[in-house]
Amino acid sequence: MAISTYTLFVIIGCGIVTFIPRVLPFIFVRKLALPDIVIRFLSFVPLAILTALFVQSLLTTSKNAFPVINMENLLASLPTIITAILTKNLMWIVIVGIISMAVIRLIL
Repeated sequence: MAISTYTLFVIIGCGIVTFIPRVLPFIFVRKLALPDIVIRFLSFVPLAILTALFVQSLLTTSKNAFPVINMENLLASLPTIITAILTKNLMWIVIVGIISMAVIRLIL
């Protein structure tokens, strides 16, 4: 399979555009000493991102209507949340989530 020069430049350009915002900030921040308030603020970023992804999967949107709760995802998330609170083990959380969703899809 031959690759054109244009396609090669697009792939390299996409790699550079992806590299710049994802890797360079870590390189620069590693050399700096950030104030405690900035570090505390940044500690909430992963939680905020995961919460946004979680809520997005629970709600189904359609044009000109309010969001509707996706019952399948909600039912699968309940045992997963309980497992997360009890074990705090990512492997068990993922396994329970997958099994919950499989069982719910099998039943419904």
